[in-house]
Amino acid sequence: VERTNREIEQAREALEGKARQLVLTSKYKSEFLANMSHELRTPLNSLLILSQMLAENGGSNLTEKQVQYAQTIHSSGNDLLELINDILDLSKIESGAVEVDSTGVLFSELAQFVESTFRHLAENKHLDFHVRLDPQLPPVMITDLRRLEQVLKNLLSNAFKFTERGSVELKLKPATGGWDAGCAVLNEAASVIAFAVTDTGIGIAEDKQQIIFEAFQQAEAGTARKYGGTGLGLSISREIARLLGGSLQVESIPGQGSSFTLYLPASLPTEQTQAILRQRQEGVVAPEPRPVIAGPEDAPVPGPLEAEVDAVADDLANLQPGDLVLLIIEDDRNFARVLMEFAREKKFKVVVARNAARGIALAGQLKPAAITLDLHLPDNDGWLVLDRLKHDSNTRHIPIHIISVEDERERGLKLGAVSFLQKPVTKETLLTALSQIIEFINRPIKNLLIVEDDAVQRQSLVELVGNGDVHTTAVGTGAEALAVLQTTHFDCLVLDLGLPDVNGVELIREIHKQLGRHSPPVIVYTGKELSRQEETELRKISDSIIIKNIRSPERLLDETALFLHRVQTKLPEARRRMIEQVQRSDSVLSGRKVLVVDDDVRNIFAITSALEGYQMQVFYAESGQAGIELLQKHPDMEAVLMDVMMPEMDGYEAIRRIRQLPQFKKLPIISVTAKAMKGDREKCLQAGASDYITKPVDMDQLRSLLRVWLYK
Repeated sequence: VERTNREIEQAREALEGKARQLVLTSKYKSEFLANMSHELRTPLNSLLILSQMLAENGGSNLTEKQVQYAQTIHSSGNDLLELINDILDLSKIESGAVEVDSTGVLFSELAQFVESTFRHLAENKHLDFHVRLDPQLPPVMITDLRRLEQVLKNLLSNAFKFTERGSVELKLKPATGGWDAGCAVLNEAASVIAFAVTDTGIGIAEDKQQIIFEAFQQAEAGTARKYGGTGLGLSISREIARLLGGSLQVESIPGQGSSFTLYLPASLPTEQTQAILRQRQEGVVAPEPRPVIAGPEDAPVPGPLEAEVDAVADDLANLQPGDLVLLIIEDDRNFARVLMEFAREKKFKVVVARNAARGIALAGQLKPAAITLDLHLPDNDGWLVLDRLKHDSNTRHIPIHIISVEDERERGLKLGAVSFLQKPVTKETLLTALSQIIEFINRPIKNLLIVEDDAVQRQSLVELVGNGDVHTTAVGTGAEALAVLQTTHFDCLVLDLGLPDVNGVELIREIHKQLGRHSPPVIVYTGKELSRQEETELRKISDSIIIKNIRSPERLLDETALFLHRVQTKLPEARRRMIEQVQRSDSVLSGRKVLVVDDDVRNIFAITSALEGYQMQVFYAESGQAGIELLQKHPDMEAVLMDVMMPEMDGYEAIRRIRQLPQFKKLPIISVTAKAMKGDREKCLQAGASDYITKPVDMDQLRSLLRVWLYK
């Protein structure tokens, strides 16, 4: 017995030793990949930013050929970034560290995504390309949209790559068989969807049809191979298929073509998702959590699996074309349920997002009729959501109604929200707000009031706004404006200060006094040079101030489009170009002082060049200590971009030291990192950062962050 106990004890110790070794190996692997990610993404950051700036040709001084060169450089940089992400993806999937973010997928939207992504390639290669949707398909499936798109892009890219003549086709249809017989999730699923990618390319020999799913393996090997590539795409696609409870199969005849079919359950319940993840981790005993690598595309949000367990049973899976959809972006589950029930009484179909990243994604995907937005979200500030949606031409027109505990109604309305409710709210208040939303939606033609004493200017402004989706009323005096406001609801008011019968400032105050919370957004459009005191006073009572100059018509068109919630893509081409031109500049960022702290001079040059393009005053430092010293010399600095990984004093320590200086307690500091380890965002915020962004820096996201933090 003693000998048996001793053997058991030795076996237990050996097992524990192996478990510790597995944990240690996993830790080293994660740290290696995170550091590799940093070293590769850092030079990529400057390459992508600068090539994008060249391709935009902001100075209109490049030839068409030079713009094409810049676009090619930017495209190649993105290809390299995708390769880095593929390697990280494969590592995460193999270690069971990938989280599934289930969402509703509209097949019509998916078809549009595939069409827009590959149509140009098909035309260039003179190949027939078709995306076919079986009429028996349900309108929606529940899966991880980003992962599904990733697999389809891999399969279609391969199909085009290995097809020189003939056709490529993607067909989506319900399936009753054809997948791997051992796939338990598909066997038990109530409904299965097949995504079949078929080509007339070179085909794959039967003895090679399994090798192609191994990492860095291809059917065509050797140094003289005709087709390049890493072979990672199919390996990742197979692993993602398994992760989503599905299967990836191939049928091929050399010289005739291939057909890759992805089978996925039409709905992936949380319990099945968890079971799949447990299967991926089977056999690994870990006494402590393993480090997890988060790629730049992974939003730093709470684990989607936990969120799904606590999810609100909305209408995402039951959407039909023509439905009146309300998107609720709200982290409070109980309040979201209450709001959802009230909205359903008003005949809305309701979709709920519990965090900012999901809210932005669903807004772009679903194009809802309206959005309600909470400002306190777990992964990001609601102001960032508002800014991103209002600076995206595809979502800018969607009316957004803020419901929050914060009392910042004026700020919300100035940034483009149509209403603001402060919590707690009563049932009557919510029902009234929903009725107003319906009234707004059902009124496709919006009303604009122009108050301008000069008849020529008045007519030119009417012609500038133009188009059938806006009815413009133009008057020449303050008295006429007050009279028409008593009888007609206006969605926006453009006002010149120099009126013959009343001071413009007094007129705005009188409008607010008479109409109260029902006052329309006011855009001051004046040729008068304002003193600092006048400007400060006007900013308190108006929503936008535009000084008449050579570029002011474009700004006025842009501002009225925002407050009238016009669909930018439906405007006449000339007006659309005017708005796009003014959006390249940024009145919130222009003239603001920002400090860039980074030890890599390439990144400093790239980010500085981009920010200077927004007319910002940019200072830079190549170390944390130098950054602190520069701040002390320029105490009027308005924001800091702080790299995290720097020698001697890293970004965390630099932020902590800045926060110890009283004058910089509230200075906006945005951490910038290429390491992208999970938990980095929380670590940055704990050190005192205001926000966080990963490299390669998405300049649209950075602009949005800066606008939110520099808002006054």
